[in-house]
Amino acid sequence: MNVQIIENKSGNPAYAVVPWDEYRTMVERLEELQDIVDADKAMADIIDGGETYPSELVERLVRGDNPVRVWREYRGMTTAALAAAAGVTSSAISQIEGGKRGLSVELLKRLAEVLRVDMDDLVG
Repeated sequence: MNVQIIENKSGNPAYAVVPWDEYRTMVERLEELQDIVDADKAMADIIDGGETYPSELVERLVRGDNPVRVWREYRGMTTAALAAAAGVTSSAISQIEGGKRGLSVELLKRLAEVLRVDMDDLVG
């Protein structure tokens, strides 16, 4: 590796300059290493009983379908069942899923608990 070291006023190394091609190679290798670390972590989580999700669920979320509806249907719940468990009306759930009603932090928290997801997972 061809590296140029630039020192600060005290004579200590401050910067390392590498040719662009070598830099790109280092970045690619670090990204590959991170992918391996992430895959190992995911596999360990699965082995420890972590939940996995079907591609259809992920595709719906990525496509932008309403996350409350996607998770409710994935959990096999009706709007009435989710509403009862979260302490709201079926109409409220329908309005949320239709994008006609927003979520308060408190309701978001209750829905996340009932659907067994992080609150972030319910925000589109």
